[in-house]
Amino acid sequence: MGSARSETRVFSGIGASPGIAIGTARVTDRSRVIVVEAAVPPEDIPAEVARFTTALSRSRDDLLALKESLAARRGAEHLYVVDAHLLILDDSMLRQGTIDLIERDGINAEAALKKNLDKFKEFFAGIDDDYLRERFGDVETVVERILRHMVGKRHERIDAIDEGKRLIVAHDLSPTDILQMDKGKVVGFVTDLGGRTSHTSILARAFEIPAVVGLETITAEDIDGLPVIIDGTTGTIVVNPSEEMFRDYLRKKQHYDYLEQELLKLKDLPAETQDGHRMRLMGNIEFPEEIPSLTSHGGQGVGLYRTEMLYMNRPELPDEEEQYRAYAAIVENVAPDPVAIRTLDIGGDKLATDLHLEDEMNPAMGLRAIRLSLRRPEVFKSQLRAILRAGRKGTVRLFFPMISGIEEVRSAKAILRECMEELRSADIPFDEEIETGIMIEVPSAVTIADLLAREVDFFSVGTNDLIQYSLAIDRTNEHLAHLYQPLHPAILRSLKTVVDAAHAAGIRVCMCGEMAGEPLYLPILLGLGFDELSMTAVSIPRVKKILRRARRADAERLVARALTFATAAEVESFVKSEISARFSESFD
Repeated sequence: MGSARSETRVFSGIGASPGIAIGTARVTDRSRVIVVEAAVPPEDIPAEVARFTTALSRSRDDLLALKESLAARRGAEHLYVVDAHLLILDDSMLRQGTIDLIERDGINAEAALKKNLDKFKEFFAGIDDDYLRERFGDVETVVERILRHMVGKRHERIDAIDEGKRLIVAHDLSPTDILQMDKGKVVGFVTDLGGRTSHTSILARAFEIPAVVGLETITAEDIDGLPVIIDGTTGTIVVNPSEEMFRDYLRKKQHYDYLEQELLKLKDLPAETQDGHRMRLMGNIEFPEEIPSLTSHGGQGVGLYRTEMLYMNRPELPDEEEQYRAYAAIVENVAPDPVAIRTLDIGGDKLATDLHLEDEMNPAMGLRAIRLSLRRPEVFKSQLRAILRAGRKGTVRLFFPMISGIEEVRSAKAILRECMEELRSADIPFDEEIETGIMIEVPSAVTIADLLAREVDFFSVGTNDLIQYSLAIDRTNEHLAHLYQPLHPAILRSLKTVVDAAHAAGIRVCMCGEMAGEPLYLPILLGLGFDELSMTAVSIPRVKKILRRARRADAERLVARALTFATAAEVESFVKSEISARFSESFD
């Protein structure tokens, strides 16, 4: 054991938040509570139910105390995370579902809660969207908190960590753990579980805390108190680094920090090419906590605000007032820059439980997004009225997802007009001139882009789904990952068709998929003629750096040549060679 502690060990995981951190490992107990099912005699069932509800109450008290503490230290803008966990505690599927299992199966409360959690797991596993699927982690975190109260296991608060450059090592961390981190004491974290799109990882990037997740067994290693280096860009962990490795990573850290500082100097400079062409660089967000990072990285507004989180993990749908408050808070914080709010983009089977929709064989192509909104106009209208009202707080753009034909656009806009009339009749102020757009993410929308462009004020291209549907590739299937090719000739031609159609009709076109935040693709997107790009906040300075070194005329010539190649490999080879020759120093 002593020898293992003195050895240099290297581990690989998922780089969840970029940056290099050097410090001392501090193992924090976030291990899952081990649950053993036990029979409970009928006469003891009421006491078992009471034990569960008491644990629920104590968990609520914990979260309310944390909320008060965070409000004092970080302000009200970060309380959404705690509120989301409080809503999960109140979910009838969680509370009553567990009580029903205790009473029906005659089992202990811990086992009933775990069984109920499995239902949630199955519920989320069917979601094809990475971001939404990983919201299961929030439910799991709340359940663990309840279990710890039932078994008397202490939940150490991260803000109680002692002084020093600590690297938190844990089985898993919750979003509320990240909110408690003081960067003067905690310089990074690593976990056994987690993914890049988890709520915890999103917050780590927003707060610029280096992190590596998904290490599977890092907490089983005896590393508490040892020197550790983490590289959140490559997903590498080094325990007990040699003197040479330490010096090497220290140089890398200094270089990384230097580059970050240099990139941030671009924050207030225009996103403009050398021949004077400007593009608007915006951010994709789903939580208000991401806005400070968007601002500090020079984002010129929100190009994609996902609204799905308001509807998930809760017993009933959010009403118009709750939505209005959420949207208005975002819009006010981003003003005068615009916020593009996307209406619901999820299947009805994953929404609040009172929708009561049937399971589908193929939910990715089923009753989801605009199809669900048109099927449930009362739900749709509640969201539209809230968005229209929030438009009075700044500049709001409204857009509809998964549009496949003209009829859907016209039906959605007809309902929008009904909402406007209802607000007028009730003397409720709203944005009369709100811009309306659609997402282009299915092949049929590309084919009729010229017709769709006559109906709306802007296009927003979602490349993640467009690539998936155009190439018939399940992007979550690791066996098909090599076929997910953003530079496939079919994709490039589709993008050109969309941009040309938008500009012929005199409307803007934005890209909000992952392709927009990859600096390698910037010359292609510039040459194709995209007006706006929306991406994660940390990508904005890197994309801006390439943009400011580029010339639009050169990019247009590059695209013209790229469109002549027959395979994705040929396009990629050509693009890489051109970019390497022109911008090699910009890709450090």
